[in-house]
Amino acid sequence: MKTIIAYLSQYLRSLHKPSFIFISLLVAILITINYRVGIEPAFNKESSFILKTLGFFLLYCFMISASYLIHFVYKKEESPINNQFYILLISSSLIFGLKMTINQPIRVVSNVFSYPWDQYAYYVLSWPLKCVLVLFLISLIWKYFNPGAPVAGMSGKKFNAKPYLILLLMMVPLIGFAATQPDFLVTYPKVKTVAFITPYVNNPVPWKVLYEISYGIDFITIEAFFRGFLVLAFIRFAGAGAILPMAAFYCSIHFGKPLFECITSYFGGIILGVVVYNTRSIWGGLITHVGIAWMMEVAGWLGHRF
Repeated sequence: MKTIIAYLSQYLRSLHKPSFIFISLLVAILITINYRVGIEPAFNKESSFILKTLGFFLLYCFMISASYLIHFVYKKEESPINNQFYILLISSSLIFGLKMTINQPIRVVSNVFSYPWDQYAYYVLSWPLKCVLVLFLISLIWKYFNPGAPVAGMSGKKFNAKPYLILLLMMVPLIGFAATQPDFLVTYPKVKTVAFITPYVNNPVPWKVLYEISYGIDFITIEAFFRGFLVLAFIRFAGAGAILPMAAFYCSIHFGKPLFECITSYFGGIILGVVVYNTRSIWGGLITHVGIAWMMEVAGWLGHRF
């Protein structure tokens, strides 16, 4: 735990305050617009796959591009001087835009089953298939731009899980508070999404556990993409300055979540970004993220019971 605190202390001392203020202001403005007007709900209501993907692409591209623009205004000496930066910028926004919208092909796969298993298969297969897609695409880009380096920080060398388990324990009171909020209980536990299978099985617990495992796989996608790809692939251009644009992008994918979760995702993204920047490994962030997600599932279940 002392190591993580040391990483954060060093980052805060070196943090360029104007960049942090204006990127945070950008994030705050977008959050306000989303929860007043409904950016994310409007994109999700779009029936056209192309227009829906384009909408998410533009949102993500604006968030990360504007954040880097702010950074480079103050750090002119770090301005990228080749096309690799712009290729990475555009491809990252497109990859996650596809991740958010590529549901129709998954529906085709799940529709080979009859009801209710077609619906259940869709929910359980979505996260693993999207994980395969994202990891495949970032691996291709990574191998092209970073030959020989561990892909997106997926290296377990000298990894110590203890500090991250302690960090999870520290998150328990915060999650407990979140579970008292009505909008949290509307969203969690996510496993209630597959409650419809209960009348069709003798024991729904294994099916719900399988759903939770699938849900956990989504965080491999998140950590590999945001911390592994958006931090480690961009540090050659911006150094530690890659952390804030990543956190801004990361916050924007939470626009459909409860407001408190959306706001805290920005600061959580910074913390996890700092850890990956120093360790060059995503596994600590993955343990933290999956642990928090499953604790939120338990908190949501308890919140509905009590």
